[in-house]
Amino acid sequence: MQRSEDQRPPVAQTPSGAVRGIWRDETAVFRGIPYAEPPIGPLRFAAPVPRTPWQGTLDASAFGPTPQRGETGITLIPEHTVPGDDTLSVNVWTPTLDASAKLPVLVWIHGGGFISGSPASPWYDGRAFARDGVVLVTISYRLGFTGFGWIDDAAPNRGVLDWICALRWVRSHIAAFGGDPHKVTIAGQSAGGGAVLTLLGTPGAAGLFRAAYAMSAAVADPSLEAARARSRHLARLADVPESAEGFGRLREARILELQPKISRPEGPHLLHDIHELLRDGLMIGPVADGRIVPGGTLDSLSQGVNAGVPLVLGTTDGELDGLFAPRGILDHAPRRMLLRALGATAEAAAAWLATPLALDTENTFKLLGHYATDTVFHSWVPRAVSARTSAGAGPTWSYRFRWHSDAPPQAGHCIDIPFAFDRLDAPGVEPIAGSRPPQKLANAVHGALVDFVKNLDPGWPVDIDGTGPSRIFDLPEPAPNDAYASARALLG
Repeated sequence: MQRSEDQRPPVAQTPSGAVRGIWRDETAVFRGIPYAEPPIGPLRFAAPVPRTPWQGTLDASAFGPTPQRGETGITLIPEHTVPGDDTLSVNVWTPTLDASAKLPVLVWIHGGGFISGSPASPWYDGRAFARDGVVLVTISYRLGFTGFGWIDDAAPNRGVLDWICALRWVRSHIAAFGGDPHKVTIAGQSAGGGAVLTLLGTPGAAGLFRAAYAMSAAVADPSLEAARARSRHLARLADVPESAEGFGRLREARILELQPKISRPEGPHLLHDIHELLRDGLMIGPVADGRIVPGGTLDSLSQGVNAGVPLVLGTTDGELDGLFAPRGILDHAPRRMLLRALGATAEAAAAWLATPLALDTENTFKLLGHYATDTVFHSWVPRAVSARTSAGAGPTWSYRFRWHSDAPPQAGHCIDIPFAFDRLDAPGVEPIAGSRPPQKLANAVHGALVDFVKNLDPGWPVDIDGTGPSRIFDLPEPAPNDAYASARALLG
């Protein structure tokens, strides 16, 4: 589908109605296509309702309203807020509207700790995927307490139900955008990576995708009791009944004002709250309710209804290196005592402190950042690979993104996204990747994801037992190796 200067805007004829997009280079872009009714009024804490077909042609030239409110500043990604109530929408980048093209499809779930994030970020621009013959779909979903807070008389895991509803939209609509509904890969980063792992065990998503790619997966595995306790806490803070009717009295701004008190580690209970974070994962997110999400994340990715699909997962080097700042108690307390305070068993603390990573780290606050990174992010890779292998699940590949610019010095959380999307020129990339991020590395990272979407093989050997070989994305690129040895020390 070649674009000419006088060509009319692209129009897709979907089962829900005609959709008019815009051109960007040789790519047809459609933004803000609603996949569900606005989650307001009686639908605020309900399961999503698929969008009623419309008459005429829907203008999809601009991003739709986002569930995120305000510029949160939580991540390094510029994730813009779009006001409005019609927040459940998808965005599509495609090189063709020919249904016979049957191109593979990548569905991207954004991160943000399940409490923030926006598909309107320029980092999620899908032109490079369209250029390489992949249809990209990015989705929005309800966030924070509205999407994941436990309410006894409301639908649980509303954000998860939003993901499923969006995937069903892809199944029934993507052919109109040149995509093949039977060649769908789901992918995401941070909380989006955690969403990918959750969907491996979600019965409602059975058969809706054929492969999965999880980047820096941030897992939320709060117990049902912990989720209920946070809801009670929020109800007390807001002085409303702990029910859908009670929470429904609250304006979204009031929930967002109170939400950090139940979702974010803070003094004077910092070590206790971080201990809970390291033990259970993010404080707000999917909860194993026994039906929508039958079990925890490890069960989902290894034994869930979708666990047979091929999976790629990996992390960056310094995911949480900035979590701890220098302060008296952290600088002078015995290291083993601090790890024990953060939840490590005596055996795990001793084993981890004996690793080269720990022995080579002089500053205690940096050491704690390494420990948190290994606990929250890195350890999930060998755990997941080992569990999937033992359960006879689908093939699993692992990787580690190790490259960093001269300033900043660490390959931290989110740095790999512009490389995966091949958008090194996007706003906000320079502060974390420097003024000249290497295109050669973007070719490798983006190329591996494209190859996986197209061929179900990212281009390196599978990881059998959690010891690798893991591909190392760096320059120069080393041979695949055991990239998660220090994290494995925490697993016993």
